[in-house]
Amino acid sequence: MSEKGTNQYYITRQDSTESNARSYPRKFPFAIAKAKGSRVEDVEGNKYLDFLCGAGTLALGHNDDEVNQAMVEMLTNDMPLHTLDLITPVKDEFVHKLLSLLPRELGENAKIQFCSPSGTDATDAAIKLCKTATGRSSVISFAGGYHGMGQGPLACMGNLHAKTAVNGLMPDVHSFPYPYSYRDPFGLGGDAGVKAACNFFERTLKDPESGITKPACVILEAVQGEGGVIPAPVEFLKTVRRVTKELDIPMIVDEIQCGMGRTGKLFAFEYADIIPDVVLISKAIGGSQPLAVVVYNKELDKWTPGAHAGTFRGNQLAMKAGTIVLDRVSKPEFLADVQRKGSLILEKLIELKSKVSIIGDVRGKGLMIGTEFVDPKGTKDCIGSLPASGEIAGKVQKMCFEHGLIIEKGGRNGAVMRCLCALNISDKDLLEAWSIFQDCVLEIDKEYR
Repeated sequence: MSEKGTNQYYITRQDSTESNARSYPRKFPFAIAKAKGSRVEDVEGNKYLDFLCGAGTLALGHNDDEVNQAMVEMLTNDMPLHTLDLITPVKDEFVHKLLSLLPRELGENAKIQFCSPSGTDATDAAIKLCKTATGRSSVISFAGGYHGMGQGPLACMGNLHAKTAVNGLMPDVHSFPYPYSYRDPFGLGGDAGVKAACNFFERTLKDPESGITKPACVILEAVQGEGGVIPAPVEFLKTVRRVTKELDIPMIVDEIQCGMGRTGKLFAFEYADIIPDVVLISKAIGGSQPLAVVVYNKELDKWTPGAHAGTFRGNQLAMKAGTIVLDRVSKPEFLADVQRKGSLILEKLIELKSKVSIIGDVRGKGLMIGTEFVDPKGTKDCIGSLPASGEIAGKVQKMCFEHGLIIEKGGRNGAVMRCLCALNISDKDLLEAWSIFQDCVLEIDKEYR
């Protein structure tokens, strides 16, 4: 056993006690002791820039002063912390703040369901809601989608690795193609690939011989996160909304990772100027504390009392912190700054891509950005894209960590490095992280020249 107080001491103890399902400690073998803003420090005093931020949960970074002060005041004034679904002034303020920030057509006609505090339960709740309201059973999801790890959400997931070993997942889920220009499922790419995805979606749902019964709902991410940071084209989102409206199928938009200002708009679906029937919100909505909500059109509210519950759905600290986060990230100047910083990094990534052989594509919106690594010696596919390389992405990730930058992978074969930094990150920290990332990519690229 290593000496107490070292990273290895804690990693070894964790290895002996925690589930084999743990993932992040395998990539980042350290024990965190302190965290503030965009920086964390381990037990040995090593400092890192955090571009993971709780998988996008920490919109304002670690230990934001205003958020912490609000929670401290609650803790020192005997305010209720655990209330099930009973109302409190804190909850009332949170609910009305959230409703006021939704597009008017949805906000004025919305109900909110508080769930167990995870995105997985929000997905389960939304599917149950739509099945109850419609009386139907089938669900449409999309390749590359990620909606959580419960049996229902897992059935809707694109990633086969996570679901193949689990028998008896929710039945009657049908996976449709999602537009992905660099690896277009139709082998077309560009606008042609988007049109093909739109046509496939519409024709299949309107085809009396499709083999798919009329679904209870369609669920998608406006920007796929774990699937590789793939923004849905506006045309595709508009098509899905139009067709689902025509066929009276509830449309669920999962904003758990891409919402709360991450893309430079409060919700990513706003880029397409659509109004979903159901919106899933978690992660950043709790201001660093666990919270998940389903916002939906009140016409779907066919539940009876107790139809969906969750012991910890009344997290008052999260609602207090979440109100502050909502207020700050929704400000136009804040969102404009997210877009500015995102554009800055995208421009730099595009320039870096032109200099190296191991980057195949860069994409994203706001500060939700993906860099797809490829094997430059591999065989190009029918639209000229090289094979995804999780191995190369892993090398870049490891070197970044060794140089003080925490950044996570995702996408097909784990080949996409994802920016999920704090939305209020300073330009200084942003550019320092960029410098580390660029240097590591240039160094790894030398191996493949």
